[in-house]
Amino acid sequence: MPELPEVEALKDFLTENLVGHEVVRVLPVAISVLKTYDPPVTALEGQEITAVRRYGKFLDLATGGGPHLVTHLARAGWLQWKDPLPDGPPRPGKGPLALRVALENGAGFDLTEAGTQKRLAVYVVRDPQEVPGVARLGPDPLADTFDEDRFAALLAGERRQLKGALRDQSLIAGVGNAYSDEILHAAKMSPFKLAASLTPEETRRLYGALRTTLTEAVERSRGLAAGRLKAEKKSGLRVHGRTGEPCPVCGDTVREVSFSDSSLQYCPTCQTGGKPLADRRLSRLLK
Repeated sequence: MPELPEVEALKDFLTENLVGHEVVRVLPVAISVLKTYDPPVTALEGQEITAVRRYGKFLDLATGGGPHLVTHLARAGWLQWKDPLPDGPPRPGKGPLALRVALENGAGFDLTEAGTQKRLAVYVVRDPQEVPGVARLGPDPLADTFDEDRFAALLAGERRQLKGALRDQSLIAGVGNAYSDEILHAAKMSPFKLAASLTPEETRRLYGALRTTLTEAVERSRGLAAGRLKAEKKSGLRVHGRTGEPCPVCGDTVREVSFSDSSLQYCPTCQTGGKPLADRRLSRLLK
């Protein structure tokens, strides 16, 4: 799933390649991808793209005429840049293509989604805040105003485990399954530790790990073409997706806890005092 660093890199790439160009055609291939109907998708056609912005994991393409094309790539969605776009209209029902955007210069991009769970979402709105997922977002963790005091205030009284709290988009925008694992590994904290139980020193350490992990991931991705971002993300991860491999910090074996629709990875030596976490839903640290 694309998270804050990859979406930030996509924003930069699209700013360079889209801003100042005119949208000549928007072709929904999978009708389920469109989540709005007013304005119609055709309202984007003939409009110049004036800005590309990121809200958490959402991408916003703003036009001079007002409509915004807002996209959430969900778990298996991606943006594929095409220069030039293929000739001829795409064929519905063939492959992962969900939506195509064509520019006046012959270039454009495809939104694709692998797998059978179709969660890729596209909204055509007058204001990004009309998108429910954008409206409920918490603060951006890389914003200048997101300091340690604000982070501590968010966690105060938060009775959930750290893993769940970090992934809650209404608490902090943009962090998903992969980078929450990476942040907790960098902070040397168990994913099942209660957020409200953190001491001031632990809060400071977690805040530092959050900012450093995301900032470094953004810097690794900066300047890369859209097609290279997935590989860059995977290569930069230390524990997420690396079950059975040695921890790059201490050499212990990276372990996994599986849930019905996801999994987490962690290092017992670095994060849980050497104790394994029970691999079952609602698991907690074995004592």
